[in-house]
Amino acid sequence: MASNEFQPLQGMSDIQAPEIHVWRMMEERARALFNSYGFEELRTPVLEKLSVFQRSLGDTTDVVKKEMYSFKPSKHELAMRPEGTAGTIRHLAGRGEEGLNARVFYIAPMFRYERPQAGRKRQFHQVGVEATGEPNPLADAECIALQKGLLDSWGLTGSKIQLSTRGEPSDRQPVVDGLRAALQPFENALCEDCQRRIDENVLRVIDCKNESCKKIVDQIPSAIEFMSDASRAYLDQVVGALDKMGIEVTVNPKLIRGLDYYVHTVWEISHSALGAQDALAGGGRYEIALGKKAVPGVGFAVGFERAIMALEACGVTADQFAPKGGVWLVSLGEAALAENMKLAAQLRAKGIRCGMELAAKSMKAQMRKANRVGADSVIIRGDDEIEKGVAMVKDMAEGSQKESTIEEILRDA
Repeated sequence: MASNEFQPLQGMSDIQAPEIHVWRMMEERARALFNSYGFEELRTPVLEKLSVFQRSLGDTTDVVKKEMYSFKPSKHELAMRPEGTAGTIRHLAGRGEEGLNARVFYIAPMFRYERPQAGRKRQFHQVGVEATGEPNPLADAECIALQKGLLDSWGLTGSKIQLSTRGEPSDRQPVVDGLRAALQPFENALCEDCQRRIDENVLRVIDCKNESCKKIVDQIPSAIEFMSDASRAYLDQVVGALDKMGIEVTVNPKLIRGLDYYVHTVWEISHSALGAQDALAGGGRYEIALGKKAVPGVGFAVGFERAIMALEACGVTADQFAPKGGVWLVSLGEAALAENMKLAAQLRAKGIRCGMELAAKSMKAQMRKANRVGADSVIIRGDDEIEKGVAMVKDMAEGSQKESTIEEILRDA
């Protein structure tokens, strides 16, 4: 067992081969898909002013109150980003009109000081998109379709989408008042956290996982019933647009995304491969106020660690995406070793995956290595081959072998 001296911090992980190969697959397919939708990549700093998250996520959210890594090295209190939207919107808000109609994506590490568990790390990684612009049911539907397309591209087909609404900003007070009044008779039966949430953030009572709280929520009107006709019509338009695209969703009024910035559409995607705790990803429409500027938009995020858990449960392994093919150079003698260094550089300059041992080893050992790395062909050179300017080229799949000149090898590469 490795010494603790060499282990990363609790809740954080080193990502190495072969696991890194599935990460690269996910990143590459995400970038290709986002490009097809016209999204540009954005990379924001890991550190932001704490106020960026307080203003956007809300002071009463668990993320701000309990989970952020924050510190005060100077006059500004700083925080390591716990999610991707707030920093993205901080950037876009500074770009004027251009930032109010932007389509960007990010692939980045996030940090939350919470109890580490399966698929949830203190340093975790998310891929997300943000499309700023005024509320539009079609934009929300497109964003949901993009997220489902992303999961499908990774091999996570068969995911389920639950949809709800937080309503218009003007619905917030009627919803809060209605839910508080409905929950008041049951207050003493709620868990300790929910008794506090009635005053602080009553919507969080709706998605409490405590069984007794869930039974109480089943007995009261849903948040949607306290919303305006316009908010309910907006939700219907989103569902209708998704239906036109052949994307099936279930409207679940109990779905409450926990952050204060959400308005209108919110959704969550689950996958049966994750078992009972099947939540995989989610997103929603938001309006984030930074200073005097409010930035409206819609977006989503997917956690890499959580998605990889689902892929593994579906039988997908990182080895499936490990680099294979290319050429392996076998050197028999010091002269061949020097010449193969030159040949390797020439092949790599052509974009050919090429490997070789950099110290003298037996032919048997070098051939074993060629097999391990999955080389398509092996180029073998010793003193005789170097003198004649040729090499023996072995096709690893067929087992056939032929003599070729170095010029032919480079020409056909």
